[in-house]
Formats: sequence, structure tokens, C-alpha cells
Amino acid sequence: MGLRDIWRNWTKAEDRRAVERAEDEARMTPVERDVADEDFEARKDDLQAFSSPPGAAAADAADDDLDTA
Repeated sequence: MGLRDIWRNWTKAEDRRAVERAEDEARMTPVERDVADEDFEARKDDLQAFSSPPGAAAADAADDDLDTA
């Protein structure tokens, strides 16, 4: 199995997962979709919190306060 075969299998798996995700989202009720969106936003916030240095959010907030004053 060469790199070309690995790449082809990986992209097919990604396509399959994307189709499954779209089908799942199509069956969701509006409330379920809102909950999924909130979960997604929370995961994004968590990733940002762990990838930035400690205190970065406070520094950003302080900079914003100084800019508006």
C-alpha cells in the first residue's frame, strides 16, 4: 500500500463522515440544532483557552477597555 492508496482511503473516509454528519443534521429538530451549535461554540472556546497563554483573555479585555476609554 503506497502513499497514494493511503491518501485515497483517507479522503473517502472523510467524505463518508461528512455525508453521515449532514444526514444527522438534517434529522435534527431546531432545539437539537441549537444545542449542537452551543456545544460547538463551547468546544471552540475550550480549544482557544488551552492554546493561548494564561491571562491572554484578561489582557485582551484590558486592551479593549483602554481603546474605548
